[in-house]
Amino acid sequence: MSSTCFISDLHLDPARPAVTRALAEFLSSHTDCARLYILGDLFEAWPGDDDDSAIATETTALLRAYSAAGTELFVMQGNRDFLLGERFCDAVGATLLADPRVIDLYGEPTLLLHGDSLCTADAEYQRFRRTARDPAWQAGLLAQPLVERRALAAGLRAMSREANSLKSADIMDVTPAEVEHTMQAHGVRQLIHGHTHRPARHDCDSGTRWVLGAWERQAWFIEAEPNDIRLKYFDIIQ
Repeated sequence: MSSTCFISDLHLDPARPAVTRALAEFLSSHTDCARLYILGDLFEAWPGDDDDSAIATETTALLRAYSAAGTELFVMQGNRDFLLGERFCDAVGATLLADPRVIDLYGEPTLLLHGDSLCTADAEYQRFRRTARDPAWQAGLLAQPLVERRALAAGLRAMSREANSLKSADIMDVTPAEVEHTMQAHGVRQLIHGHTHRPARHDCDSGTRWVLGAWERQAWFIEAEPNDIRLKYFDIIQ
């Protein structure tokens, strides 16, 4: 039986080749997947769709082969690869998804998000998110030479790591009230997101919230079939 799969937060990076190998393993073991949704942060950093790095080339080839074999592929931007665009999606045979997006998952309206929009207690990050998602700001950034964008991406990651080290875990998690508001506003009783790196199923007043995990020691994914949805993982061989 064909299924629908969801992944996020792979943070593909040349420094972590095991994760790229895990992606290849996941794709080869899920050839019966009818649809694959990548809900943000496929890459640790993304300087633009003109990136010609080895990690970009290898990932493009993997995903292009997967979609060419018959799986519908959907890609959503995350907080680390917010410059992913139509050129990349065309290259891999994917559809670029807006955040948020409601889909029909076997008859159940399901809201898909990267998840960072739910972390409203982190006011500093939300200010950055509004800037990073602004089309005019992105256009200005993409007008810079690729080498400068790569340097900027590295600098942003360093600043983010430093800032996060000073924040409490609760601030970087979702705000329950925002979850309820978002689900009600979109008229859904099922939500799937990543970003927080806290894989789990949560039952709340508004329905069920599924959280994908980051690909660190385990490769996390959600596999859905008619009348069944499960959060799964396999170990990443380092």
